[in-house]
Amino acid sequence: MVLFSEDHTQETNRRGRIEVVCGSMFSGKTEELIRRLKRANFARQRVEIFKPALDTRYSEADVVSHDNNSIPSTPVDTSASILLFSSEIDVVGIDEAQFFDEGLIDVCNELANRGIRVIVAGLDMDYKGIPFGPIPALCAIADEVTKVHAICVRCGELAYISHRTVPNDKRVLLGEKEEYEPLCRHCYQKALKEEAEHKTYREK
Repeated sequence: MVLFSEDHTQETNRRGRIEVVCGSMFSGKTEELIRRLKRANFARQRVEIFKPALDTRYSEADVVSHDNNSIPSTPVDTSASILLFSSEIDVVGIDEAQFFDEGLIDVCNELANRGIRVIVAGLDMDYKGIPFGPIPALCAIADEVTKVHAICVRCGELAYISHRTVPNDKRVLLGEKEEYEPLCRHCYQKALKEEAEHKTYREK
């Protein structure tokens, strides 16, 4: 009886690569990251997961998806710290990569060049639609990029962006469904128009 498929064999032999999972909020990025890391654990690979220390929304230490799936992780303040914890590791997972410094690009390259499989998850754009942090450069150097999509809460099409629903101009604002909603491009443009009209009305 064959317990493992060819896909499992590829999982155990795949080394020295960068995989990026990106998209808007609520698109399943962290869910996919956790899925790949748990598969690597099942294949008896040595796995280490990192997340930015500032992300304490669900847990101080664990990486947790919006569906409450979780996996233990190591919170770090800088991308350079990842190298310090990655010796004798087969697979490195990095969640919420958009919050890391630009040094993350060199860190991921260094790890991949050492023969480590690096799986990175993060937002590709901020709430204004501007490419976010090191994610765009990571997509450029990645061996594999997976773009995942949420569903637009207004029309049901594939979402394009994480639209901020609260009046706050800070680029980094940790939040959930109370602060953000996934919108398609059309509904996002419509929302911006509505907000501009509302602002003009209030100022009269």
